Amino acid sequence: MKDLQAMISGLRRPKLLVRAARFGVDEYNRSRHLGRILRSEALPRTGPAILRLLEIEAGLEDRRVAGAADYSVARHVEVLIALMGEARILRAMQTPAAP
Repeated sequence: MKDLQAMISGLRRPKLLVRAARFGVDEYNRSRHLGRILRSEALPRTGPAILRLLEIEAGLEDRRVAGAADYSVARHVEVLIALMGEARILRAMQTPAAP
């Protein structure tokens, strides 16, 4: 299985969706947003959260491509924001502290 960073980097989405998510990622607050997005009270660790967000995002992407009536651009953007935010957290955890 590819590592999480590679899975996230491999996503190819419309520029407008990605741009919208980038505007919101600086305001992402894990404790405030992640539970609502995952529809869960307990917050998973970063790795499992990313995997769950990738699953949710893939479903949203399938609906977007299919032109489904129940597709929500707002939900897609908020999931992408969370995914980018969690990826930042993961990168920070993997980066060794400066001496």
